[in-house]
Amino acid sequence: VTKVEYLKQNDMKSFAIVDGAMNDLIRPALYNSYHEAVLIEESSKGVTDSWDIVGPVCETSDFLAKDRELTLEKGDYIAILTAGAYGFVLSSNYNSRPRVPEVMVSEKIHSLVRKRETIESLFENETIFKDEVN
Repeated sequence: VTKVEYLKQNDMKSFAIVDGAMNDLIRPALYNSYHEAVLIEESSKGVTDSWDIVGPVCETSDFLAKDRELTLEKGDYIAILTAGAYGFVLSSNYNSRPRVPEVMVSEKIHSLVRKRETIESLFENETIFKDEVN
């Protein structure tokens, strides 16, 4: 699940910039894999268009979905479906981004499988030289 932070449109494309990124789900960028993108709550508000759903990482490959017909506004939540078992194992801390929590969903039952990483947890195993290295 990812949140719409901004909407940008020009003459050729419409972009929904979300808080999820290629480091969270690399498959679309790496394999051009298709993941259905659905609004958590449908609404008649917003702008209906064919949207590219892109992340905040400054890379041309930072996208989760392309050309998806949706009615969007800032603050909407979008579910990127079928992320599956490879979501976490292929995720990274690229751009110093903590990994998202992992939730298992089966029909109407859900359970937290892995907690969200924090900035502090990214650096807890880092060390600095205390003495000069020879």
